Amino acid sequence: MKQQLHDLVLQAFAALQHDATLPTDLTAPDFVIERARNREHGDFATNAAMLLARPARRNPRELAQALVAALPPSELVERVEIAGPGFINFFLSPAAYHAEIGQVLDRGAHYGHNGVGDGRVVGVEFVSANPTGPLHVGHGRNAALGDCVARLLDASGWDVKREFYYNDAGVQIQNLAISTQARCRGLAPGDEGWPEDGYRGEYIADVARAYLAGESVSADDRTVTAAADPEDLEAIRDFAVAYLRHEQDLDLKAFGVHFDVYFLESSLYEGGQVEETVRELQAHGHTYEEGGALWLRTTDFGDDKDRVMRKSDGTYTYFVPDVAYHRNKWQRGYTSAITVLGADHHGSLARVKAGLQALDAGIPKGYPDYLLYQMVTVMKGGEEVKISKRAGSYVTLRDLIDEVGRDATRYFLIARKGDSQLTFDIDLARSQSNDNPVYYIQYAHARVCSVLRQCQEKGLAFDPGEGRKHLARLDNEHEQALMTELSRYPEIVESAAESLEPHLLANWLRELAQAFHTYYNSHQFLVDDDTLRQARLTLVTATRQVLANGLDLLGLSAPESM
Repeated sequence: MKQQLHDLVLQAFAALQHDATLPTDLTAPDFVIERARNREHGDFATNAAMLLARPARRNPRELAQALVAALPPSELVERVEIAGPGFINFFLSPAAYHAEIGQVLDRGAHYGHNGVGDGRVVGVEFVSANPTGPLHVGHGRNAALGDCVARLLDASGWDVKREFYYNDAGVQIQNLAISTQARCRGLAPGDEGWPEDGYRGEYIADVARAYLAGESVSADDRTVTAAADPEDLEAIRDFAVAYLRHEQDLDLKAFGVHFDVYFLESSLYEGGQVEETVRELQAHGHTYEEGGALWLRTTDFGDDKDRVMRKSDGTYTYFVPDVAYHRNKWQRGYTSAITVLGADHHGSLARVKAGLQALDAGIPKGYPDYLLYQMVTVMKGGEEVKISKRAGSYVTLRDLIDEVGRDATRYFLIARKGDSQLTFDIDLARSQSNDNPVYYIQYAHARVCSVLRQCQEKGLAFDPGEGRKHLARLDNEHEQALMTELSRYPEIVESAAESLEPHLLANWLRELAQAFHTYYNSHQFLVDDDTLRQARLTLVTATRQVLANGLDLLGLSAPESM
């Protein structure tokens, strides 16, 4: 609807240029078509006249009148009014909403998709957890956000590559290895000889038992067979990393998340890309040496101070491989890149972007985009839950899935904007009540399915093609409200994808469910009046389709019964 109105205004603009009301060399402004906040002021409004007024040197209200007069006839628009200093308010015809119901039925699972991405490649990197333990609830929020963003971008015409970056090098991996070795030697946390920074979760004992038993584990790109030698630290390290990568893969599969690319941090070193990136930075004159260290002049690119790249002991600071990694993404054809990160990583973002700019490789200034999220507080029985039996020190993603199921876990983890604090109430997520938003939304879908089953069981006629001919019978306030809500879906998808905010879709689905439940509780659908029944069943069939589409973009199921 918005696009059609936008096109009408552009046609009016062209007509005013053609008759010399507007200069022919004037460029159409970047005007917006927005939903009216109050239906009394129409369905949509545009600011086109006010944006044109200054360059055209015309009074905005007079210009609005000229634009309205030049609008081509359209079955979409019932009437147009001018408000305030020059807003143009559009009142849509009932036929416009009926046509939108037809679009839902015709496009089916593709209704709401758009071509904004135009087939361009976008890399969405998310989760990227260290392979040192089970995924915790923070990783779960990361996974839900990343997967939903990827689904929204896919629906918006992007060629989406889902990527998991394994930090398989560094201190954490060494701690994993020595912790597993200690368990192999029969030590437990608290025993004399237990590593000071060792991991204490019970899962380390599981890794050690599997290693000593000589088991084999597969983790995407490799299969590792345990050497069963408690003194071979390198073999223990390789096995422990593969074992925990495999465990994380199982958790993510249970969460409905998959990846197209698994990228190992170690490959940046093994392939010489870290060294190559440093040489490129030096070649472009953005580095200097001081105090035995190599520095990157990040202040040239907006950072508050320069940053050390290579310390005096020859090791690199942690942002250097990040620069090399994102350079690699650019070289792989990722014209756009999005990384989902916990808010505690905020400090490193500026220096990574500065490093990419310092390469002078044509990488866009804002590359990559970051989607930051706050951590999650888990509540049960009115009290905070802090630990897991398996992990010991934190709540795992698997704990939540086992407690409330995949759908509720996913919905609750994306129901709020990422940068806001989130409280996950297990009791609410498990409840089968209208207070539980995911239950409320899925129940709306199941209710439609139930109505259609009853229609078939009673032998009543229903043909959506026939029902479309009689949509003019839908004239009560609840039907109007439901049709209006349905028509918003394509805008919600586009907006949520553009802003990387899946909570917009999650919350809107609840509004759609409310509009349907209100309609359901106020009117009978299986009425004797044949044309009215056909029309109402066509409307609720369209509602079922949009609910299913929206739930799918959140990675949730659309149950037919509950």
